[in-house]
Amino acid sequence: MGLFDDGLKGSTGSILVILGVALAAPIVLPAVASVSRPLAKSLIRGYLALADTVKELAAEAQEQVSDLMAEVKAERTAETAAAAAAAAKAKPKA
Repeated sequence: MGLFDDGLKGSTGSILVILGVALAAPIVLPAVASVSRPLAKSLIRGYLALADTVKELAAEAQEQVSDLMAEVKAERTAETAAAAAAAAKAKPKA
């Protein structure tokens, strides 16, 4: 019996804590659930709004880069045509 008493000596406090949690769980869990559901919904709403904003910004940036590429290609084509015209003009006819 002394061995059994020595084994429970340090765990009496933890047993009481476990019993307290087990008895308080039916009261605390519904309260936590009622708070956590709206919080989770708010977090999801915020994530979706942020994702939409990022998608819009990425689409706008892609459009701007596409426009810049089109401008550079047009300028490059114009420069190539001007250089070819200048070379043809400078070339003496034989």
